[in-house]
Amino acid sequence: MHGTWEVSSAPDRQSGPVLEGNSRTMNMHADENSDEVIVPGKRSNKEGLPSAEAVEGRTSPKGNGGETAAVRTLRRDAASNGLIAVRRAARQSKSVRFTALLHHITTDLLEQSYLSLERNSAPGVDGVTWQAYGENLEERLKNLHDRVHRGSYRARPARRTYIPKADGSKRPLSILCLEDKIVQQAVAAVLEAIYEEDFLGFSYGFRPERGQHDALDALHVGILRNRVNWVLDADIRAFFDAMAHSWIIRFLEHRIADKRILRLIVKWLKVGFVEDGHRTSGVCGAPQGAVISPILANIYLHYVFDLWVHRWRRTKALGDMIVVRYADDTIVGFQHEHEARAFLDELKERMRQFELALHPDKTRLIRFGRHAAKQREKLGEGKPETFDFLGFTHFCTRSRKWGSFVIGRKTIKKRMRAKLLAIKMELRKTMHDPIAKTGGWLKQMLQGHLNYFAVSGNDPSIWWFFDKVKRLWLASLKRRSQTARLTWEKFIRLVDRFFPPIRRLHPLPCHRFDAKTQGRSPVR
Repeated sequence: MHGTWEVSSAPDRQSGPVLEGNSRTMNMHADENSDEVIVPGKRSNKEGLPSAEAVEGRTSPKGNGGETAAVRTLRRDAASNGLIAVRRAARQSKSVRFTALLHHITTDLLEQSYLSLERNSAPGVDGVTWQAYGENLEERLKNLHDRVHRGSYRARPARRTYIPKADGSKRPLSILCLEDKIVQQAVAAVLEAIYEEDFLGFSYGFRPERGQHDALDALHVGILRNRVNWVLDADIRAFFDAMAHSWIIRFLEHRIADKRILRLIVKWLKVGFVEDGHRTSGVCGAPQGAVISPILANIYLHYVFDLWVHRWRRTKALGDMIVVRYADDTIVGFQHEHEARAFLDELKERMRQFELALHPDKTRLIRFGRHAAKQREKLGEGKPETFDFLGFTHFCTRSRKWGSFVIGRKTIKKRMRAKLLAIKMELRKTMHDPIAKTGGWLKQMLQGHLNYFAVSGNDPSIWWFFDKVKRLWLASLKRRSQTARLTWEKFIRLVDRFFPPIRRLHPLPCHRFDAKTQGRSPVR
């Protein structure tokens, strides 16, 4: 054994209507190179909440499903033996509190955090770029490591900018200094080692080995294989801006007893941002664009929503009920209307308790499912309503081959129009660039569009989008000169050269879902 783990009793840290039972404190002095963990008096591994697979009504995955998940923000081999030990201890008991975590912020972890950052991202208020920081990397990281452990590290305010949204509004984005990104990345890896053992199976946003298409697959399978007749599309109003700092810290204290880690997080929350030369301190919310914000958001919603909805499904729902959450975007399906309406009323109250609110215009309860068309026709309400989730509009339809109910998906129209407008503006800026350069940019952009949206049934939307891009490029090429003429045959050759072929790049949702969750692949 290369280290000791001391477990002592601690007073109940319950904060509000969130957790039940007493908590224990774990003092971590394990050697970083230790693979072994002994927790005296540990609880049974079967205690606490069920695994992700059990929560979602799935069997355990085959193959490497029981292995430790990779760190979200770093490479798969980035997790040190110390973090593996932390994860193992977190798995063994859901009430253990970790009193010593800062020693896991090593120079090696800081280096891995630096290497995982985006190379070409915009600099913060200090103007330091990724390339400039790497010129004397070893010395800089050693100095940063010393400052973090001495307590002399100071967070710098973010540079505030805005990015347009599809609905015409603008989203505030915080651009952090590079050193703040590095330290936040390292702390996020430590937090992830603990909380990945707590998060439930229907939470998909910003987690390792999970992505948007996994959430879309789960939603598709959940509606198709359960008796879902009503869908609640819940949207939290300005969630990242509304998270209360006091609740963030209280939630973290359920697992984190290392005051040094908590002080770092408080620094990042309070430091604020600079806009037009004026500095504004952070009073609530987590800055969008900060590396630490996604896991803080997941922790916040884990206690506010996930645990609560899991308990609600077990104790109050008599019919079928499904839940899929990606960050603050949530879809909940119900078999019975009265349960859906009761859940919505209680959800509003639950959000109010934690200083959140559902968006009144974007939160909708609609009739959706295999019987929606007949029921709405009987009531004289027309076609079934649709809902948007993760870039796709979901609608009820029938299989052309079998005539059975299927869930249709198409790219959200307003997002395509916003993207086309951005392409039009870019083509106008690069009108006189070499054709090969512009064509290469279009090819990269269209391939990225296919990589996400090329799912089964979405061919019409993709063909429509490609056709619009084709017309925009043709108009741009014709404006290059008043005398030169571009024949249609020559333009088609350019399209064939630079436009990627339209084909489906994603398997059917049921096939991929079964392969990932149950090891059953129909194509193996």
